[in-house]
Amino acid sequence: MVPNSRLDAARAWLMQTLAGRLLVAGVVLKLVAWIGVVTGVRPGLFNALDTLGGLAILISALVIGYRVYILARYRLLWRVRRKLILSYIFIGVVPVLLVVVFFTLGGLFFFFNVSAFMLRNHVESVVEGAQFLSQAAAPTLSGGASVAQLTDSLTTRQSAAAVRYPLVSYTVVPTDRVCGGDSSASAPRVVTGPWSHVEAPRTIPSWVPCSGFAGLITYPAESGTRLAARAIAWPPGLRTALIVDIPFGDALIREFHDEMGITIEAYSLVELSARGNQVPDGSRRGRLVNLRLGEQQEPLGWVAFLDYTDWATGEMSPLTVGFRVGPAAVFQYLSGPSFAPLDNYNVGQIFLMLLAVIAGLFLIIQAVALVMGLSLARSITGSVHELFAGTERVRRGDFGHKIAIRSRDQLGELAGSFNSMTASIEGLLREKAEKERLEQELRIARSIQMSLLPQGPLNMPGVSLSGHCEPAREVGGDYYDFLPLEDGRLGVLIADVAGKGTSAALYMAELKGLMLSLSRYHVSPRQLLIEANRIISKHLDARSFITMTYAVIDMRARTMTCSRAGHCPLIYVPGPDAGSRTPQVLTPEGMVLGLQFDLGDTFDRLLEEVTLPLGRGDLFVFYTDGISEAMNSQGDCFGDQRLVELAQRNADLASDDLRERILTEVHTFAGDAAQHDDMTMVLLKID
Repeated sequence: MVPNSRLDAARAWLMQTLAGRLLVAGVVLKLVAWIGVVTGVRPGLFNALDTLGGLAILISALVIGYRVYILARYRLLWRVRRKLILSYIFIGVVPVLLVVVFFTLGGLFFFFNVSAFMLRNHVESVVEGAQFLSQAAAPTLSGGASVAQLTDSLTTRQSAAAVRYPLVSYTVVPTDRVCGGDSSASAPRVVTGPWSHVEAPRTIPSWVPCSGFAGLITYPAESGTRLAARAIAWPPGLRTALIVDIPFGDALIREFHDEMGITIEAYSLVELSARGNQVPDGSRRGRLVNLRLGEQQEPLGWVAFLDYTDWATGEMSPLTVGFRVGPAAVFQYLSGPSFAPLDNYNVGQIFLMLLAVIAGLFLIIQAVALVMGLSLARSITGSVHELFAGTERVRRGDFGHKIAIRSRDQLGELAGSFNSMTASIEGLLREKAEKERLEQELRIARSIQMSLLPQGPLNMPGVSLSGHCEPAREVGGDYYDFLPLEDGRLGVLIADVAGKGTSAALYMAELKGLMLSLSRYHVSPRQLLIEANRIISKHLDARSFITMTYAVIDMRARTMTCSRAGHCPLIYVPGPDAGSRTPQVLTPEGMVLGLQFDLGDTFDRLLEEVTLPLGRGDLFVFYTDGISEAMNSQGDCFGDQRLVELAQRNADLASDDLRERILTEVHTFAGDAAQHDDMTMVLLKID
C-alpha cells in the first residue's frame, strides 16, 4: 500500500499542481526538441521548443525550491532549540570560518605574488648579467685584432662567465652600422661558447638600437620552445655588435631551486586574440626542465608572467611560467638573516611559529565556545519547553499546575512569575466575566436609551426636522424630542442632564416621561418648564441639574414660542424672504432645572418666554455644549461662533444634509482627540 500511495501522491502532484505541470511540460518539450534535432526537421522551431522547455523546468525548479524552503523553515525551525543553535552557528561559527577563509586566501594570494616576484627578479638578474657581460666585453674589441686574438679574448671571458652562467655563449657579428663613432673598421665574426641552444646569429636585426638590447628570447627545442637571456652591445667606433646568450638550461634552473627554493616546471607563450584578450598558445607549450629532486619537490604551484622579445621583429609578448615553491623559501626571502642566539631560527620562522600557536589557541577557544553555546541553548530551551508545557496545561483549564524552579537566574524568576500568574488567573477570569456582563448591560442600556429618542422622520406640513444624539460613553444624559400637540402644533425639546454615564441616563429617562405628561396640559413653554422644575427639584440629586430649551411651533399662526432654562443659545438664521440673513443668537433668560436652594421662586422670576414669527426658509439650530465645546488635540474648542458661521453658510441645505455637514466639521476639527461630552443637536427648518 505504501508504494502505491506514494505513486498516487506523485501522480497527483505532477498533474494537479502548477510546479508539477510545468515540470511535465518542460520535459515533454525537451524530448520533442531532441527528437526534432536528431531528425533534422526545421531546427529553428525545435530550438525554440527546447528553450521553452528549459524555461518551464527552471520556473518549476524555483517554485519547488521555494516550497521546500518554506517546509524546511517550518519543520526545522519550529523548535526554539534549533533556532538558537542555528543562530549561534550563523552568528559565531560562520563568521569565524569566513574570516579564516578570507585570511587564508589573502595569505595565499600574498604568498604566490611574492614568489612570482622572486622568480621575475631572479630572471631579470640573469638578463642583467648577460647585459653586464656584453657591455664589459664590447670595449675590448678592436678593428685590427685577428680572429685568433678575438677568439682567445672572448674564450677567456666565456670560460670565466660559465662558472656563474653555464652554457653562456659569445659571438661577434659584423654589421653595416657604426654606433659610438665614425669608422669603417670592423671586427671579424667570432663565435665562442657552446651555442648548444641555437645557431649563433650572423646578422643584427634592424630594430636593435645603438643603446643595445637586453631581454628574453625564445628558441625551439625537442621538448618545445625554450627560453634564453640575450644581450647586445656595440663596440665603440666599429661596425660590429657583440651578442651574449645565457640559455635557461637544466643547470641554471637547478640553481634557481637551490638559491630560492623555486622549481620551474613549464611555460607557455601567450598570444593576443583579435579582441585584445590574452589566450595561451597550447601548441607552443613546453617543459623547461624535468628535475629529479625527490623529497625536495616543492608543494605549491603557481604561474608568473614574463615578457620576451621576438628576435625577428622586436615585438614583445607575454610568457607564462609555471613553477612550484614552498612556504619556507618565501619566509626565508622576506625575513632575511637568522638570529644566531636562537639556533639559526630567522624572524620569519619565529613569527610563523607564533602564528601557529595563536591559531591553535583560537581553535581551542572556538571549540570551547561552541560547546558552551550548545549547553546554554539546551538549558534555555529546556526551561522554555517547561513554560510551554505549563501554558498548554493552563490553556486546558488546569490552573493548579506549577513549574519546578531549577535555577535562581532570570529563567527561575520567570518560572516563579508563571506560578504566581496561574494562581491569580482564575480571579482575572472572574473579573473579565463580570466586566463583560457590565458591558453587555451597558449596551442594552444604550439601546434602550436610543429607543427613547425620536425614531424616524416626523411628518408635519411646512416643517423639516432632523436630530442627532451621540453619547460620549455607552449611555449619556443628552435628550431631545419632538412632541406633537393639539391644534397642529409641535413641541421641540432639547435637554442636557449634568454629568455622564448611568446616572445621567436614568435622569434622562425620567425626564422623557415627565415631558410627555406635562406637554399635554401646558401650552406655554414657560409654564411647562416651571412645572417641570417643581417636580424635578424634589427628586434630583443635589449635585445634579438639567438644562433645557423647549419650543412650541404653531404653523397656523406661523410663530415659535420658546423658553430656555440655562441651556445653550438658540441659533436663528432668517430665510431668503427676510430683509437680512444675518444669523441671530437667541438667549432668553432662565436658570437650570433642579436646583433646591429655594421653593422655585427664583426660577419662576428669571424664566423668560419669547415668540418669534416664522418665515419661509427660516433655520433654527438647537444644540448641547458637547457640540460647541468639542476640543481638538491642542485644547481649542469648536465654539459657538464657528457653529453660527457654519449654519449661515449652509442655511439653504436640507436639514439632514446640514446635520451631516455640521457633524463632519466637528469631527474634523476634533481629529484624534477623544470625545469628552455628549453631542446632541436638533435642526428645525421652515419649508
